Amino acid sequence: MNSTFSLFAFTFILTSQNLTLLGEDTTISKQSEIIISRIKNPISIIALTEDKAMASHISINLKERRVYVYQNSEVIKSYKVAIGKKGWETPKGNFAVMEMVENPQWKNPWNGRISAAGPNSPLGERWIAFSQQDGKYVGFHGTAGEHSMGKAVSHGCVRMRNQDVKELYELVSLGIPVVVQ
Repeated sequence: MNSTFSLFAFTFILTSQNLTLLGEDTTISKQSEIIISRIKNPISIIALTEDKAMASHISINLKERRVYVYQNSEVIKSYKVAIGKKGWETPKGNFAVMEMVENPQWKNPWNGRISAAGPNSPLGERWIAFSQQDGKYVGFHGTAGEHSMGKAVSHGCVRMRNQDVKELYELVSLGIPVVVQ
């Protein structure tokens, strides 16, 4: 591995998602180099992760129609959202993120039709479920109808602009607390 070619051949660039393959107890900072040496031909990995804040919990203020994303006691993001309309109110209480889906399909509960995934689907580009009651899921999702932000118009879910829910998706993980008040 002394030649430029062999060094290049054994150097890999990883994204933050691929770094999870190294194990939960591996701490890696931006542009760190990892040498994997327990194999016949050691390889070098350059990790190009982004230093981003991760959420510790989420709070939804129904009166304000805003979502607050916290890292410990500090608000790191806030989003204007649409909430459940009268008769379909967003449930209040303490929940946790239970499911996360990129480009989700939506099955219409009234006629069973499935809408294709994408930015114009009823769920937008991301789905982050935090409640399930009587077989019905409630969560954050995107919408093409950005004009609905700040209004009570959904069937219980928390609608977000597609770009906002994509950003939130990157900040949260399964199991983090969601408080709806």
